[in-house]
Amino acid sequence: MGTPPWRINEVLERAQNGPICLEKDFDLKLLVPELRRIIKEYDISFDPKSPVPSDNNLADSLWKAAMDLYLEVGTLCTDTHRRILFTEDEMKEALGNFPGKFTLGFGRDSKEISSRQIEDPRKPFCLFSPDITCDEDLFVPMSMAYLQEPLADGVCAPILDEVEGMPIRSGFPSEVKGSVAHAMMFREAARRVGRPGIFLKSVGTAESDAAQIAASNSEWGERLTDGRFVASVTELKVNNSLLNKMVHFHTYGCFVGALTGPLLGGYSGGPEGTAIVGVAYHLQGLVVNQAHFMNYFPIHLKHTCNTMRELLWVISTTYQALCRNSNLVSMSNGFTAAGPCTPMVLREAATHGLVSVVSGANLWEIAVAKNLHKNYATPLEARMAAEVGCGAATKKISREDANDLSLTLLKTYEQNIENAPLGKTFRECYDVRRCKPSVEYLDLYKKTRKELEDLGVPFVY
Repeated sequence: MGTPPWRINEVLERAQNGPICLEKDFDLKLLVPELRRIIKEYDISFDPKSPVPSDNNLADSLWKAAMDLYLEVGTLCTDTHRRILFTEDEMKEALGNFPGKFTLGFGRDSKEISSRQIEDPRKPFCLFSPDITCDEDLFVPMSMAYLQEPLADGVCAPILDEVEGMPIRSGFPSEVKGSVAHAMMFREAARRVGRPGIFLKSVGTAESDAAQIAASNSEWGERLTDGRFVASVTELKVNNSLLNKMVHFHTYGCFVGALTGPLLGGYSGGPEGTAIVGVAYHLQGLVVNQAHFMNYFPIHLKHTCNTMRELLWVISTTYQALCRNSNLVSMSNGFTAAGPCTPMVLREAATHGLVSVVSGANLWEIAVAKNLHKNYATPLEARMAAEVGCGAATKKISREDANDLSLTLLKTYEQNIENAPLGKTFRECYDVRRCKPSVEYLDLYKKTRKELEDLGVPFVY
């Protein structure tokens, strides 16, 4: 498997013995002032006319700015009030030893995920995910619906908020019960669609470290070939529970992902600061979260999505900076404003897939309806993003062409971001027994795809 981890004991020791810093001081006296200084020093500037910039100097400046920020600020452990700091030589060592590719899953269903280049003609790794909670009786059919999608190289399951009639509460026995059920049912769903070895990303139901540990079992639960997440606390923070997960995942031996989502409109400020923090999160993901891959979802604090032009610019510049200066593996996670069975959600998904892949990202698709509404997700939104993203790669779409297309697509939905249609639930969009989309939604998909093709949007087939 290769590296990471990078010197786990060093990270744990610094989380206990690093420089003392209160969380409020970290945010307001360290992160925000340093970010303002660095934006000015490196002359990072958002251009609303270029959601997909073609400026290599901008990408390189963003990388240098993020490295400068992270070496100065580091990561705060909120439980110990200690800063975890690294030297430039240590960062070079960790980056230099990162292999840049891994084989996820096992057997005939295994797939390689790797770092990508800007305008890379290789197909991106596509992970399909509903990214929402669902009713317990929908868990297996919804998972099967995603697992049977041909472009899905891996799948993340929906999240349970109740199990066998009991509400799941973090830190309570019901969370362990629900997390074990999640892992068992997800394995069942993969086997039922004939893809038993596919890469499974779990367990979203398990918020606490105890529940994650409970689901680690190669016989019935999370296998060594599956993936788990060590998230971050906004911005650039971790806590003991997250570090517990990191240690357990590595000693267990599975793949580890870093879950990172800087907030535009929060301590990161505008697009410029959000992009810098986004790259810095990837550095933290390597040396603190100790991740093999990143899930990256910069998001708007007010609108809770990332398909508007400011966030598309953040996504594009972040990945261009990473591609030109590292071989880190990262998946771009889309968040749409609109919900299922609406033309708007399909246009948003297409735009996110296009911008991400041309800029050098792998795909994690897609949280819809602002990631707020139970049962509001279907595989068709992820399919649209993946078909366009893979099409952009195989048809060698340039940054300039992707920028023109994204501007055209933004005109079709940007004005509706604040009042986006909620759409319909999974039950309304799919035949639950057969795990098949409804005629209504499939017809809408085909119609919207034809409209996008007429605009010049690429599709893989």
